[in-house]
Amino acid sequence: MTQNITSAPLIGRDHELDRLLGVLERARSGEARAVLVAGDAGVGKTRVLDEVAARAARDGMTVLTGHCVDLGDVGLPYLPFTEVLGVVAGDVRFAEVLAAHPVVDRMLGGGTDAARDSRLQLFEGMAGLLADLADVAPLLLVLEDLHWADQSSRDLLRFLLSRGVLQRPAGGVAVVASYRADDLHRRHPLRPLLAELVRLPSVERLELRPLADSEVARLVRALEVRPLPETTVRRIVERAEGNAFYAEELLAATDTEAGGVPSGLADVLLIRFEQLSDTAQQVLRTAAVAGRRVEHDLLREAVGLPEEELESALREALGRQLLVPGDGDTYAFRHALAREAVYADLLPGERARLHGAFAGLLAARPRRAETAAERAHHYRESHDLAEALTASLEAADHAGRVGAPAEELRHLETALDLWPSVDPAARPSGEHGDRVALTLRASSAAAHAGAAHRAVALTRSALAGVDQEENSELAARVRYTLAGNLITVDNLSAAYAHSNEALALIPAEPPTPTWVWAAATHVLAARQVGENDTALKMARRALKVAEQLAITDARADLLISLAVLEGAGRRSPENRARLREARELARSSGNAPVELRALFSLAMGHFEAGELEESLPWLTEGLDRARRAGLLSSAYPLEMRYLRLVLLYTLGRWDECVRAATADAQVLPASGAYTSGPAWYVAVARGDLAAAEGSRVLLEGPFDWMGTLVAGIVRTDAAALAGDPEAAVERMRSTVAALTDEAGTHPDVTVRLAALALSAVADRAAELRLGGDEGGARHWADIATELVESARDSAVRGGDRSPQGPEGMAWLARAEAEWLRATSGPDAEAWGRAVAAFDYGDLYELARCRLRFAEALLTAERREEAAVEAAAVRETAVRLGARPLLERVDALIRRGRLADRASAADRTSPLTAREQDVLRLLAQGRSNRQIGEELFISGKTASVHVSNILAKLGAASRGEAVAVAYREGLITPEPSASG
Repeated sequence: MTQNITSAPLIGRDHELDRLLGVLERARSGEARAVLVAGDAGVGKTRVLDEVAARAARDGMTVLTGHCVDLGDVGLPYLPFTEVLGVVAGDVRFAEVLAAHPVVDRMLGGGTDAARDSRLQLFEGMAGLLADLADVAPLLLVLEDLHWADQSSRDLLRFLLSRGVLQRPAGGVAVVASYRADDLHRRHPLRPLLAELVRLPSVERLELRPLADSEVARLVRALEVRPLPETTVRRIVERAEGNAFYAEELLAATDTEAGGVPSGLADVLLIRFEQLSDTAQQVLRTAAVAGRRVEHDLLREAVGLPEEELESALREALGRQLLVPGDGDTYAFRHALAREAVYADLLPGERARLHGAFAGLLAARPRRAETAAERAHHYRESHDLAEALTASLEAADHAGRVGAPAEELRHLETALDLWPSVDPAARPSGEHGDRVALTLRASSAAAHAGAAHRAVALTRSALAGVDQEENSELAARVRYTLAGNLITVDNLSAAYAHSNEALALIPAEPPTPTWVWAAATHVLAARQVGENDTALKMARRALKVAEQLAITDARADLLISLAVLEGAGRRSPENRARLREARELARSSGNAPVELRALFSLAMGHFEAGELEESLPWLTEGLDRARRAGLLSSAYPLEMRYLRLVLLYTLGRWDECVRAATADAQVLPASGAYTSGPAWYVAVARGDLAAAEGSRVLLEGPFDWMGTLVAGIVRTDAAALAGDPEAAVERMRSTVAALTDEAGTHPDVTVRLAALALSAVADRAAELRLGGDEGGARHWADIATELVESARDSAVRGGDRSPQGPEGMAWLARAEAEWLRATSGPDAEAWGRAVAAFDYGDLYELARCRLRFAEALLTAERREEAAVEAAAVRETAVRLGARPLLERVDALIRRGRLADRASAADRTSPLTAREQDVLRLLAQGRSNRQIGEELFISGKTASVHVSNILAKLGAASRGEAVAVAYREGLITPEPSASG
């Protein structure tokens, strides 16, 4: 007689159990940890988790368990978490805690039809609930079978582990989640999430490997009360191959008298199943159709047996341990493999009939929305396609309400697949009755879920299905929607063509909202392909119509376009005032995407004006608005994330930049990978040139404009730092070629890429010149001239186009100085101009230019000044952890014997060379604005330098600072005009 399997001793898992119990101990002491338990099907994950949960419960911990289930291509949003919440809701001890977090009631189907913009609130509410439960008692959260988890559950788990319960100081939470390692094919959606999670310091991975043969033998003997022949044990051990469940099933199906074993596991499972009575087999077949877990009442109605017969059959299945009792009057297959074997053995007609029975039973129950996904699955498997279509649309509505855009998209795509197979008379009516409108909705869900290319494909499908003769307005709407989606994936010429077609379908008179939005989209597309005159004229015309029709959000959108197109663009005060007006108009109209565009443009305006600190608050506001609107994966919030990291990188807050990039990567869609670019910039600057190869991932797959730009910067700079001018020039050229638009206009980043490549080119030219190879030096000088011409054209933009802002002009100054170094040698004045240009706030590039400035000063025998510059560079390199820069400046200090001179300069003055320049002008009575104009820096930067001078000299005012400087000999009085 085989003993109860769940009561059998846990064999061969001492090490794994010790690790998990250690996690529980840390949770009880207030530390939050998570473990991802991996293993093949049947290796013993559930048995180990059951043991851990039992010990946690004995030690006074609250244990909550959620299961993921396999329903084919149907996603049940947040399924394991709804199971956990159901347990919490049924426990009177937690009533007060649950009431404090009403937002999580959405997962249980409660509350109002909340918009998808509260998804973050739902996530934060779940994290808060778990933390508060942990305050009542240490908490163990067990999640089983993550390989079947829906995307929303994966997203919520990512949030909880990266930003939720594991990051709270109170701790007291242990999360243990299991998944089948053998189910994770290369494209399985769980794989990238696991890769992200295991990098978190509070998350570890635990793999359950197959048991050793000796351990399987011990297990077999422990399970069987009667003595077993050695040959039987040996044959089971051989067939089980270390899999505990296989061994258990082989043992349970073995005729110990004959000593035989089945040849395959499927046979094993079915032989075990066939040992049951006919009634019990009927019950198990019905339960297999329901899924791994089924409610008692639902199973009774589906199987159609009297209660007594059902109970007898269930008792038999439980006794054979094919089923196990679950929470809330439910039953579950003890292992998914058993359920799969029984399900596969059903006859096709039997399978369809049972699916139809479950669909009908679920439809008759209250709370239809919560069962829509299951009903859609059962109707589809029962071949009732009309009902499957209706249920799929209900499931899409429900997924949208609970903030699960990926599941909404899946259900909408299922509905679209079913559409042609359903008789027109049986299709839904009303808002669900138009296939083109449904396709556009699916496109919107795809965009919201971060699947930009899928959004394009769906909108193209809508275009193919629309009849422009019958409904020209809908045809225009599809076309300008497609144009907007194409801009997102950088297919700019096609976007321009489709926006042009949209305008052609809608007459400008009489004016209509559709024409206004078609025009607004055409403005964006025209600007992207370099048709700025067309864009400007259309924007002005459409703005007048929008004002006439009182379309507030369209007015806002067009004001943003005009602020970008007119005058000095976003960096001018006048256009920034326009952007603020647009932000208010968009906010008042409730159009979050347009409001986000305005906020991004305001941040960019300050950045382009060199006002870095002033840019950050706009980004903070924009990302907060995107969170509240559920639009963090859309285009402008992704741009905001990138710009925020660029600012942190530029301001020298490198560790903060890397931390923010790591946090962002955990929640971003694949289309947002480029936003981590500044963290790659940091890695290269700190000497990790292998980061350049890592950035190649941005060049894989469909063309991505921003990804190409970021990879180009990383790879060009890495090649230059490695002393490889050939690679640096090739990468610069290939990046510029890829980013050049249809009109042949080079991207603004050309000036930066050219300057980076020029540094390596100048190094090679100087090396060859020093070695007497004049021919080789001329070759690289010619390449330098070609590169500097590209930089000039990009920075000044030629013709009547306005020059770039402070950043672009700083890179041009560096390119010019590098060009002189390549063609004639170091030029101190040119490098002085580059230093002044980068003084707007780019700490690292300022230091790199100051290093070149020090080299040029040393060449010019201006050793005291060179020492001051070198000391300042060294200080910055140490603070940033920029190892290559530190090595180069240390080499310069040794080679030029500048250490003593730098120390003497330090003793002479506490001020930097730049502060000395500012002090000299301060003594002449200049204002901050006048100081900025003379030193080619902003008035804001001059003000910062003045504040630093006052602090270093201990002065309370500008006049007192000048007096102290005269007294200390930091400056000397200049003679008056009279002598």
